[in-house]
Amino acid sequence: MDFRQLKYFIAVAEEENIGRAARRLHISQPPLTRQIKQIEDELGVALFTRTPKGMELTAVGRLFLEEARNIELLFEQATERTLQAARGRLGRLDVAIFGSGIIDAIPKIMLAFTETYPGVKVHLHQMGKAEQIEALRQRRINVGFNRLLAPLPDLTSELVFTEPLLLAVNEKHPLSRLDSIPFSALEDHPLILFPREGRPNFIDKVIAICAEVGFFPRITQEVGDAVTGVALVASGFGICIVPKSLTALTLPGVVFRPIAERPAHWSVDLSCIYRSGDESPILAAFLGTMRAFRESLPKQADALSGGSQSTPPRFNR
Repeated sequence: MDFRQLKYFIAVAEEENIGRAARRLHISQPPLTRQIKQIEDELGVALFTRTPKGMELTAVGRLFLEEARNIELLFEQATERTLQAARGRLGRLDVAIFGSGIIDAIPKIMLAFTETYPGVKVHLHQMGKAEQIEALRQRRINVGFNRLLAPLPDLTSELVFTEPLLLAVNEKHPLSRLDSIPFSALEDHPLILFPREGRPNFIDKVIAICAEVGFFPRITQEVGDAVTGVALVASGFGICIVPKSLTALTLPGVVFRPIAERPAHWSVDLSCIYRSGDESPILAAFLGTMRAFRESLPKQADALSGGSQSTPPRFNR
């Protein structure tokens, strides 16, 4: 017995007439009659009682109709779920995140994706840069977010946005009284840098900027992430250079000040990374959401202007 025969049986049972069922199925009566008889022969039971008016279900036939409808529903559900999966609307997505990126942009992208694709179960994994790369290669995650990603032949890195650098300063520090702080002023003050691992990383970026200005930084602490760095600023351990998105993090005793000089390369990226050639529909759907978020952002020149945190752009999903 196959699914086609079940559909034939359901049509005859609902129409209670071979002729009407044949018209509904767009076939002639003789083959439909033969199919019903084959079902009964295979089961070894009578499903219908033949009457002058048509076909009436037996008690066994009514039970079989209930089960046949359940099978039909399951098949329809399986078909729909398969199509949803093919469109990236059903399944699982494993996403690697990291410290400062989780403060602002990544949650907005994740929320937009889960609202648009509620059938996809998203699992987040806290990972450093090297761990993300290894997890992608081992297919333990589908996509990751990080900064300062070097080109890799088997992975694709796609820019989400670039943001300026600001200074997190204790509110009692003399530099906090300035509206903007020359980068050279940091030469005489201890710095808190992050992250410790994943070189080249943000620490290397800061050291390169210091060298460009003409000094080597006085590093008092190297911490695992930006949140820890800003927390140490609140405790008076030093000044921390942070991406602008960190201004969304409010800690008592910390103020954020722009750097007086604003060359374009004094900025930091947020990128997503995924396996090159990955044709997963779910990944494609997620990248579509990320790109829509990217398009909703202000122009790059405005984003690099520094200053206080502006109102986040409306992200129309």
